[in-house]
Amino acid sequence: MKLQCGMDLHGKNVLCSLTDENDKVVAERRLPTKLADVLGFLEPYRKSVINIIIESTYNWYWLVDGLREEKYPVSLANPNAVKTYDGLKHGNDKGDARHLAHLSRLGVLPTGYIYPKEQRGLRDLLRRRMYLVQERTGLILSLQSLCERLNGGKIAAEKFKHMKPEALVEKIDDPYHRLGAIEYLEIVRRINQSIYRLETKVLHECEETHQFKLLTTIPGIGRVLGMMIALESGPMNRFAGPGNYASYARTVNADRYSDGKKKGENNRKCGNKYLAWALVQAAHHLIQHCPEARSFYDRKKAKKNGAVATKALACKLARCIYHMLTEKEEFDVKKIFG
Repeated sequence: MKLQCGMDLHGKNVLCSLTDENDKVVAERRLPTKLADVLGFLEPYRKSVINIIIESTYNWYWLVDGLREEKYPVSLANPNAVKTYDGLKHGNDKGDARHLAHLSRLGVLPTGYIYPKEQRGLRDLLRRRMYLVQERTGLILSLQSLCERLNGGKIAAEKFKHMKPEALVEKIDDPYHRLGAIEYLEIVRRINQSIYRLETKVLHECEETHQFKLLTTIPGIGRVLGMMIALESGPMNRFAGPGNYASYARTVNADRYSDGKKKGENNRKCGNKYLAWALVQAAHHLIQHCPEARSFYDRKKAKKNGAVATKALACKLARCIYHMLTEKEEFDVKKIFG
């Protein structure tokens, strides 16, 4: 007997459903999020289980890694691509788990990529860096706004990154405002240190990789963007072609047309938001460092607007990166812009 196992994973529990070749439920149980309990449930059926399907949620690492270490075949379902059940209005955890098993049995389950455990921590470390940069930006903008509100003069945001607390004494007379601003500066200083430590660690692991070296040949792409694109992309052979990679990077249009008319939109959030951010940033830098990119951007901007032009350039860059990394070639401006 061949069994499919659908797992609907939540924060505190996981609903496991084992079904046979006729979608008949063989065993079903709601378990706590503990690997030992899940393995205990599966053990009597170990030889019969041909696939375990887990919906890609925020907390899947422990479950997928633990099952794979025990030699179970595991697939990660893409929740954005899994269609709901036709004709059913009511849904619950049991129905979700059984539906995953059903799609797997039919061979039509939309799956996601399981990033290698050995490299996942390094990739996530760079995501933590991105979060810290965003937090620092928020603090600096708040300081900038405060100084402008009190004095009327505007201070460049870049100056706050390395400003010393003593400098605020001259700019802010009110002791309460000054204390709050000094505390913000102290947090900015600590965040700067954390960002530097994270960058140093990730760079040490990435700088010798071929992907990183190729990406930094693109004008305007430095260490951080090069590391981020390399780690978020992963092995390029998981993409069927440049269009798939561009779609994964969220640089393509999600509009759906029929008979020349727009009928709606597909899921614009499907893909990698971190890679999407990195490619848009890379497009901005490319405009500044590459005359051909600037000309392409200006032509698109004249027809639409700046945001559309930047997205179009990011899409072109995504396709270029796909070919660079698959063919192991350095950046060639003639190949991307003719």
